[in-house]
Amino acid sequence: MSLLVLKLTLPPCLILAATLAGRRWGDAVGGWLVGLPLTSGPVMAFLAVQYGPDFAALATSGSLVGTAAQACFSLGYALLAGRGWVTALAGGSAAYAASGWLFQALPLPHWGWFVLALATLTVSARLLPRQAALRGTIAPPWWDLPARMLVVTALVLALTALAAIVGARVAGILSSFPVFGTILAIFAHRTRGPATATEVLRGMVLSLYGFATFFLVLGLALVPLGISPALLAAAAGALLVQAGALGLILGRGPFR
Repeated sequence: MSLLVLKLTLPPCLILAATLAGRRWGDAVGGWLVGLPLTSGPVMAFLAVQYGPDFAALATSGSLVGTAAQACFSLGYALLAGRGWVTALAGGSAAYAASGWLFQALPLPHWGWFVLALATLTVSARLLPRQAALRGTIAPPWWDLPARMLVVTALVLALTALAAIVGARVAGILSSFPVFGTILAIFAHRTRGPATATEVLRGMVLSLYGFATFFLVLGLALVPLGISPALLAAAAGALLVQAGALGLILGRGPFR
């Protein structure tokens, strides 16, 4: 199977599965699912194939910067959610851009980016406001799922094409922007209010511990182990952490 065919089929299939599961088990779990590296994980795999493991390993540091920036996005959005989704989105996006720009300038080793990501996620998780969210199910528009699949495919194609121009670390940061977490949060915000949007973002923030673990392991393992073993090791590490994050999301952890 050609690399182009994989780019056109793997990312949208991952988004399809995650979206359907999120609709089945609720908003917070939906946020947990979109916090998985459903876009950036395939991007790293394709970067490793196209540009080599060394290039992709450097890009994983950018993804760890992006993890910390996602925490800032979530907190910025949640703190401004009471002013409407447009203002919240603008504030969250500004927080992502500013924190990503500041963090990437720090002279840290790969594991240092991981520690920074964990610290930022923990602060964000504790500062996210707690309010009673409106429960219930509202059907999304018919175009929602096809649009998500189209967007993720376009992102993967664009990022893998532009990586050689913008550089490995910037490609990693760009690939980590929470496109689907944003879509879920805005839909929840418009239909059920800011408290529900915040619950989506809480689920996403807690899931990002697994996201960060994925890129820590991938960055360390790509060069010595090769692409396939490194991806398998990274996925295994992320899933172990995700199991604990799911317990927190369901109300059994310290962020309750």
